[in-house]
Amino acid sequence: MMGVVLYGPPASGKSTVTAALCRLDPRFVLVRKLKAGDRRGTEYDLVTVEELARLRAAGRLLLETRRYGNTYAIDRHHVSGLITAGHVPVVHLGNIADLCRLTEAGPWMTVLLWIPRQVCEHRSRQRGDHDTPQRLKAWDETLADLHTHAKTPFRHRFQTDLVTPDEIAGRIASAHAELTAVAGDQHA
Repeated sequence: MMGVVLYGPPASGKSTVTAALCRLDPRFVLVRKLKAGDRRGTEYDLVTVEELARLRAAGRLLLETRRYGNTYAIDRHHVSGLITAGHVPVVHLGNIADLCRLTEAGPWMTVLLWIPRQVCEHRSRQRGDHDTPQRLKAWDETLADLHTHAKTPFRHRFQTDLVTPDEIAGRIASAHAELTAVAGDQHA
């Protein structure tokens, strides 16, 4: 098992669940996306459009997404380095196309984190997002994406306004350990 994908709309708890996973087991590590665009956000490695173009030309981008006027990408060397160091990469995604591209590249445990639209709006405003309308649009797009790809397999599904981040992290860590053990047994 390569890692864990946390899929969900904005404010669904991807960062909060990742923090709980990291506290529970330090082998879980957030894959820091590259971000070209506005300079906001602490979970990104900020790059210029030119730097992103060089990485793209070198074939280093595993995924690339445009949203909120920014370009987000995942550097395949970063993911490989985490795995080589014995870490479990955790990736945050918000669209099925990216989820499919990533899972085609290798075995990832996929987890759906969900919240009702009104909870998305409340959380977005509570944390001071200046672009709450765009985040609600992204919530709508995520719901439509799920309906369009209803057969997308998620190992787990959690409604994060009903289950605590620590409980979600515990269940993800247990499931990941089980899947890793099974994969190890199959390769023995």
